[in-house]
Amino acid sequence: MEESSEPFRLKLLPTVVAFLLAIGISFLSFLTIEFLKLAIRLPERPQMPWLADAYYHVALFSYAYAGIAILRRRIPGAYGFRWPEGRSYVLGAIGIGLIFGCLLTLADYWPQIAYMRRLNQPYPLTPFNIGGWILFDGLILGAAQETLFRALLFSYLAQWVPGRVVVRGIALSGAGIVAAAIYAVFQLLYAETFFIKSLPEILAQLVLSFVLGVFLATWFERSRSLLAPVVGHNVATLTEQAFVFVMAAAIR
Repeated sequence: MEESSEPFRLKLLPTVVAFLLAIGISFLSFLTIEFLKLAIRLPERPQMPWLADAYYHVALFSYAYAGIAILRRRIPGAYGFRWPEGRSYVLGAIGIGLIFGCLLTLADYWPQIAYMRRLNQPYPLTPFNIGGWILFDGLILGAAQETLFRALLFSYLAQWVPGRVVVRGIALSGAGIVAAAIYAVFQLLYAETFFIKSLPEILAQLVLSFVLGVFLATWFERSRSLLAPVVGHNVATLTEQAFVFVMAAAIR
């Protein structure tokens, strides 16, 4: 990930390739888990609604890491699987993660919050279920998605879409911005937001996911490590999940 001082110019072909990689790895992960459910009967339980998401993200991580292994043959590098060089940005990632966790909760659940509606989601308030969601959101989700969007896609785009975008005097990687845009679209598709949300809700989630993705990419580029992006991602999702459980307990 060599930094470039030249102005950013979007290149269509590498951007399309990166987007197709994200969609392809996501779809392949889904197909793999569906096959394994039939072949070896992966356990699923109604009281463990987080388990299916965990299976999917383990597969996502595996395919993303395989993609990195292939890319390493052409572009050698650590791809973020290292301790940060110099500043880690972990404290900032925790703070930003908390802020975005609150904002994403408002974007995703404002009708339930405003009108005190019961959550129509599988969140039984049992220690086993709460512990499972904490394990998934606190360890698995961020590691899998950051391996795909930052370690693989950002590293690929940094080679083929160089240049920087200057916003209020701050130079941001153009590749990081493109990766953040792909990440934001992925979040909408993964949550099936297009099919269940209104246009203002879709736009709010899209903008928040994109801005968070820019932060994640910036920490990754500056620290040369996945540590801060994974921490920030996990803190954001854990914060939103904590609010969900609070709402599920309060709105019955």
